[in-house]
Amino acid sequence: MIDPDDLAAFKAAVADARPLPPVDRVLLEKPRPEPAPRPRTGADRPTAPEKRADAPLPAHWNAPAKHPHGVESAPLNPDEAAFRAAMAGVQRFPDANLVQHGTCPPPPQPLQHLADEKAALHESLHGRIGLQDRLEGGDEPHYLRVGLAQGVLRDLRRGRWVIQDEIDLHGLNRDDARQLLAGFLAECLHHGQRCVRVIHGKGLGSPQKTSILRQLVRGWLAQRDEVLAYCQARPHDGGEGALLVLLRAPKKARAT
Repeated sequence: MIDPDDLAAFKAAVADARPLPPVDRVLLEKPRPEPAPRPRTGADRPTAPEKRADAPLPAHWNAPAKHPHGVESAPLNPDEAAFRAAMAGVQRFPDANLVQHGTCPPPPQPLQHLADEKAALHESLHGRIGLQDRLEGGDEPHYLRVGLAQGVLRDLRRGRWVIQDEIDLHGLNRDDARQLLAGFLAECLHHGQRCVRVIHGKGLGSPQKTSILRQLVRGWLAQRDEVLAYCQARPHDGGEGALLVLLRAPKKARAT
């Protein structure tokens, strides 16, 4: 509840206060929108100043125009003469003022890499024949599918099979070489080719003078169902840098 003393003091303080009259207020005017422009009618448009009939025209207006071949034509009308006078100093841009974009250079070719591969292939096929290459059998790599006679491998070593196709895997990485070899064997089997040569290189350019690709190719060929046997190529066919592979005969289509 309100203290009676406080209430009495408040009434005494506001005893002389009176409410403001209604007109004692500030009235703000709203801004008026600007009037939209009216389209000009023919009567509102400014009229061009009338030409005086007695005003002399410029001399070049009445001068006859010269034809390129020397034949004079009729005088120009005032508008065309004024336009030509205004454009008297204007010149056309030369055609060479254009941006000439150069053609893209051809991609670089690994010339040294290609030369090394060519030299390694030539050495593999035409290199010096050592004593180990002349020996038949021994420790050279070979493979014979289980169940086949040893005569199959012997005939392959002695060159009794004619080499019908070859593939060069030298310089390829592991994935590319395996994919390319699988496609090559499938294509040879499809065309009925039985004896092929797989060139993997001797590994003379590797740090340890050993061909990693040669070891990989031997394992891949031994896992293929279409491979019956393989052996190291003879010296004149590549020697340690290539293998001779004997493929199975293609399956004959069943008669319907």
